[in-house]
Amino acid sequence: MDRKIIVVTAAYGRDCIAALGGQAAVLPIIAAAGADGVEIRRELLNGASPDELNALAHAITTHQLMACYSAPEALYLDDGTLNPAIPALLHEASQLNADWLKLSLGHYQPTHSQFTTLQQWLARSQVRLVIENDQTAFGRLAPMQRFAADSRALKLPVSLTFDMANWLWVDESPEEAAHRLASSVGYIHVKAADVGERGVRAIALDDAGPRWPALLSMLPQDVPRGIEFPLQGADLTDVTRHYVSLLRKE
Repeated sequence: MDRKIIVVTAAYGRDCIAALGGQAAVLPIIAAAGADGVEIRRELLNGASPDELNALAHAITTHQLMACYSAPEALYLDDGTLNPAIPALLHEASQLNADWLKLSLGHYQPTHSQFTTLQQWLARSQVRLVIENDQTAFGRLAPMQRFAADSRALKLPVSLTFDMANWLWVDESPEEAAHRLASSVGYIHVKAADVGERGVRAIALDDAGPRWPALLSMLPQDVPRGIEFPLQGADLTDVTRHYVSLLRKE
């Protein structure tokens, strides 16, 4: 199976990205490591101006990578209304030539009128929407499951980003979540975490136990896999290549 492997730029760390000169600087590393794509993080841009996005889109195309655009925004605001910034974010993702826009769920309050509005927004864009379980109460299993079921019933072009470790931050079972949500998953954030006295922290797969491959086997095998655990070392290309190869085979 030709699995698509995406590298999340944030895996290199904010300080590393800044020292290298921005997210465009890691594109040659990601491409040389044999990955299929990159997840660009809006919070690591200088402002997401059209010029910045167009330049980044050109660099991504030059390195023959596919793209995901991740914004630190929720689909629903705290009062349960749709985030009015979504059309602008879809436009930014389009400027980047991204295949999909990744958001968190937020305070989901299902109403017919809001689904109609969301349908209209998505119909105007070629960019698909993927909703991630984040590290807040809104990213717990119950609201994610309810949103997935409602989206499926209304045939919305929306799928889930399953972050394998974020469940631990909200005290949920990743395995139970995989059992309940697998059919709605369109993108996987591969991440392992250590739970200790200081809380939960993301760790590299080589430093984790057997839980992550077992969990990964419960999820769809034909959706893109994103590397979101720390990528660190003297040779970032070698480190990235190691995990790209591992996830393509696993």
